[in-house]
Amino acid sequence: MTAFALRQGTGNMRDFRDAKAMAKALRASMAERNIELSHSETLEIVARQFGYDDWNILAAEIASDTPKAQAVVVGDIRFNQVIPILRIFDIAKAMEFYRDFLGFTVDWEHRYGEGMPLYAQVSRAGMLLHLSEHHGDASPGSTVFVWMRGIEAFHRELLGKKYGYSRPGLEDTGYDARMVEVPDPFGNRIRFNEHNDPAGAR
Repeated sequence: MTAFALRQGTGNMRDFRDAKAMAKALRASMAERNIELSHSETLEIVARQFGYDDWNILAAEIASDTPKAQAVVVGDIRFNQVIPILRIFDIAKAMEFYRDFLGFTVDWEHRYGEGMPLYAQVSRAGMLLHLSEHHGDASPGSTVFVWMRGIEAFHRELLGKKYGYSRPGLEDTGYDARMVEVPDPFGNRIRFNEHNDPAGAR
């Protein structure tokens, strides 16, 4: 058993080897909300939650029992995933920004009926966001704070896109980190941060 594996007898803790069970639970949970996902779609979503690009890579890690991510459990309480919901008003503009500029993948889209508002999930490298046209879900002007690694490469990637509505800088902060802040077309902002000392990142 690797250091990543969570020991038995310490509660209902799950690790990467529970991915299929987690995908099944996710599919059931979304079905209760009238969002239909296939089993393969939920496997892909769970793989991204563990920080893998796709299910095939995670499946290989499961087979080798050498994962690169782990669940964090303290006492009897565990928060599996925090997913910000951001308000959008124009689907084409949202996709141009989140998919084409920031490089997120669209995991799934949902509407209650034809012509109804969009609710979608996008993800990249373990980061998940929900985008919603629904009035009651979120207010424009929100800010999402993100810790990450590889911020210089990410910054170069964004500048290389030559996106007409944002040319973000790479800034030094007052908390020993560097930051790339990007505003979306709807007044929301994402602050990507990398600690200057990786050993000190929290």
